[in-house]
Amino acid sequence: QVQLVESGGGLVQPGGSLRLSCAASGSIFSINSMGWYRQAPGKQRELVATITGGSTNYADSVKGRFTISRDNAKNTVYLQMNSLKPEDTAVYYCNADVLSRSPLWTKGEYWGQGTQVTVSS
Repeated sequence: QVQLVESGGGLVQPGGSLRLSCAASGSIFSINSMGWYRQAPGKQRELVATITGGSTNYADSVKGRFTISRDNAKNTVYLQMNSLKPEDTAVYYCNADVLSRSPLWTKGEYWGQGTQVTVSS
């Protein structure tokens, strides 16, 4: 089993900042990529940012405001969110592409349960 647990969400005013964390645990041999996605009520889940090795990718709507980083030793990915806007309000989900070795070699994508981010004055 592989589990992803997000934390750091909350309620902030426009222009404020939040730092999200996502820790992967379980039968993990290696993690190829990790990322953040978000879903607002009535809308599709969309990519926010991903990181694979030293390469990062951001949605146009968050470029210059959000920064994704990764601590490989801790199997943890972070999302620093600055200059938050009301349109950033959503449930943020962590995603990871994981290779496991016990009891068999398996590869799959895993999702966290999500953490709520609300930006409102």
